[in-house]
Amino acid sequence: MLLWRIFNRINNKQNTMIQYEITLTQAEDKALSYVGSQQEWVNNAIFERIRIATDEIVKICVDKCLETNTQIPSSKEDMVILAFDNEWVTSAVSRQVNTIAPLPSEEQ
Repeated sequence: MLLWRIFNRINNKQNTMIQYEITLTQAEDKALSYVGSQQEWVNNAIFERIRIATDEIVKICVDKCLETNTQIPSSKEDMVILAFDNEWVTSAVSRQVNTIAPLPSEEQ
């Protein structure tokens, strides 16, 4: 198995670097090599998705700042942090957990 390391910059107050790892079988690695450089492809896919999510969060942040008469941060990074800190946005995992209905046996 091949291991590719993906570095994702999480822009918080300390600019902490978060590391993600994916494991590919030899066949998966060869298949991905068919479309281009594996590391370059993975990086491009992830950073493009981050760009899209950031744009969505920035719009939400600007709307909420205007609605609550809050000063709009000067950078997209700060807007993302503000949106999460104020719970104007939450992670996809949190949204999924909050929408799962309890099993009938768990209802009271």
